[in-house]
Amino acid sequence: MEISARNQLPGTVKSVTLGGVMAEVVVDVAGHEVVSAITRTSAERLNLQVGDQVTVIIKSTEVMIGKS
Repeated sequence: MEISARNQLPGTVKSVTLGGVMAEVVVDVAGHEVVSAITRTSAERLNLQVGDQVTVIIKSTEVMIGKS
């Protein structure tokens, strides 16, 4: 599958928490956690399981950076 988004991060699913409508998916990307909220339907269609190798795709018009 090819897509236009350039921000693609390979990772491993750490957890999938299914809610009534949404699902929270936690992905380990090089030792850092990326958390995504997707629809429950999408999580079930992808059959996401702990340990799955996935690609986190970030497509956004706004990314915030903070510095202390």
